Amino acid sequence: MIRWIWAFLDRPAQRFDDCAKFWSTVTGTELSARRGEHDEFLTLLPDPALFAAAGVKMQAVTGLGGVHLDLDVDHIPTAVRTALDLGAELVANHPDYAVLRSPGGQTFCLTPSGRGRGTPAPATKAPDGTLSRLDQVCLDIGPADHAAETDFWKTLTGWNFEQGRLPEFASLRAAESLPIHLLLQRLENDRPTSAHIDLSSSDIDATARWHETLGATVIDRYEHWIVMHDPAGATYCITARDPRGV
Repeated sequence: MIRWIWAFLDRPAQRFDDCAKFWSTVTGTELSARRGEHDEFLTLLPDPALFAAAGVKMQAVTGLGGVHLDLDVDHIPTAVRTALDLGAELVANHPDYAVLRSPGGQTFCLTPSGRGRGTPAPATKAPDGTLSRLDQVCLDIGPADHAAETDFWKTLTGWNFEQGRLPEFASLRAAESLPIHLLLQRLENDRPTSAHIDLSSSDIDATARWHETLGATVIDRYEHWIVMHDPAGATYCITARDPRGV
């Protein structure tokens, strides 16, 4: 059902320009022209020489912002019906897209197919040669919602489900080549489901140091990942995974 997936970085309007510059730099992309009624949208465009397709967009918002998903589908009414039958809530139904919430409260949009296709962008090389790639959205799920939320995303996407090395993590990956896959994380405390961005990195410490020079902040360190804040204070993680996608 899902033809393409977009990670949408929703960032506060007052810090949007700083964030757009930051994410453009760390993903090796160019910023598209702003669009929308209030010039609130843009796309991070890979180098045309790479013949790669974009998979990340940004939106200037009021409030703190966050991350949501756009799922490109062939027939939006059918996809909406499927999502509702699985327990989603319809937030807004527009002529060319629909806004919904998952059973646990994560916002996502069902959008028309054909906007994105091709080969996802490759890893970005930092000045020191370290490779990294924005390739994952992590859904942060409270324990009370975890079973229902996991079943919802497994069924809605139809993607391959794999339990992680740690019991609180599991992944969903499409069989075809798409720019973003999903990580499901079970939290210790209950709260509405939310999402953050993960980057894979060949050296998480080196990538974190580079990001700090660009305005990010290290929040916490673990053996296999580092928790960061971008210039707007939004949480993301740098994770020890192969950024070449192999």
